[in-house]
Amino acid sequence: MIAIDVAIFGGGVAGLWLHDTLIRKRVTSILLEAEALGAGQTICSQGIIHGGLKYTLMGMLTGSAAQIRDMPDLWRKSLQGQTEPDLSRTVVRAESCHLWRTDSFSSRMGMIGAKIGLRITPQNLNETDRPDILANCPGQVSLLPEQVISPNSFLQDLLSQHTDSILKIDADRGCDFELNSDGQVTAIHLGGQTTTGRELSLAPKQVVFAAGAGNAKLREAINLKTPVMQRRPLHMVMVREKSADGSLPELNGHCVDGAKTRVTITSDTDTQGRMVWQMGGQISEDGVALQEAELVERAASELQAVLPGLRLENLEAATYRVDRAEGMTANGLRPETVQILCDGNVITAWPAKLALAPVLAEQIAKQIPNEPRDVEYNSLHDWPRPTVALPPWETATNWLPLQQNSGQSTMAHRKSA
Repeated sequence: MIAIDVAIFGGGVAGLWLHDTLIRKRVTSILLEAEALGAGQTICSQGIIHGGLKYTLMGMLTGSAAQIRDMPDLWRKSLQGQTEPDLSRTVVRAESCHLWRTDSFSSRMGMIGAKIGLRITPQNLNETDRPDILANCPGQVSLLPEQVISPNSFLQDLLSQHTDSILKIDADRGCDFELNSDGQVTAIHLGGQTTTGRELSLAPKQVVFAAGAGNAKLREAINLKTPVMQRRPLHMVMVREKSADGSLPELNGHCVDGAKTRVTITSDTDTQGRMVWQMGGQISEDGVALQEAELVERAASELQAVLPGLRLENLEAATYRVDRAEGMTANGLRPETVQILCDGNVITAWPAKLALAPVLAEQIAKQIPNEPRDVEYNSLHDWPRPTVALPPWETATNWLPLQQNSGQSTMAHRKSA
């Protein structure tokens, strides 16, 4: 039995940032991951370090905007290696996002409202300073200092810093909780998952569930069966070049339409050097009710509407579904802030947004006594370590060509690796 301060379940952005925070505070922490690090929400995210734009489009400083507005500066310092955690090895896809609008009165009002309460504000660009892809967009184009990171690289960065205390577990082979009469977790027993087949037992003072959608199953395992989690689904679109020929330029930013982000686009390259766009925003919410082919057709129409002049004939698209798992709200809408539930010595947590992981970590760390102790992590050297999840465009298999026909989008099915 190994006595530790904290056992964290979940190796996404929330669990990893918390794990790093606790270790730097000399709290003995072990992180347990049943799949690949980041599998689910983190690896499927667009990697934008939001500063509150989406929450101020109606001109109101909401709880979400108030909590998130300091995050770009905090993350930027970490990404530059100026503060802890040192994320200087995390790939920054872009230092800022572009902001443009559709040509409507409500959209112009949204752009004004976006500036209220932000630590960062849009910087208007002259027409000569616009990227070519936005040259034909009506109205003002701005630059917003929200960085865009590679989630895969972020996961790799923190794994490399804490490999000795991040373990891969196999719940099917055994992950059992021992509870006392008060419902406190006194031990966690892990089945034989090493090359030697030996078992591992941990005696944590505190347990943290930071496993996103997996939190529901973990809570049931310790007899916390009252529903406290909700899921808000997304159906995301990915667009890529058929070959690495420059058909798709790099673009990171938001097209604003009234009080909503009509589409959010972020860019990366795949292992074959092809540019890939992820499309989120309103289209990913509307797409929940659509089948893959229908959503691809909708995406083609949206791209022609928000990016006049973009040619689609050398592009193809695929989609993926992901649930935003978060604490339950009375109306089922997005939570205003990070969510932390305490049940005895178990904390269940959801950050609500990738950018808010530092806030979640600090709030949880304040609830955990700092009693430094020596734990021999070397005794765990023969336990497997989790891999890092692949980006969704590396695992998608069904890519559908985008085509233009008299200004209308059509599509045809095509299988492509």
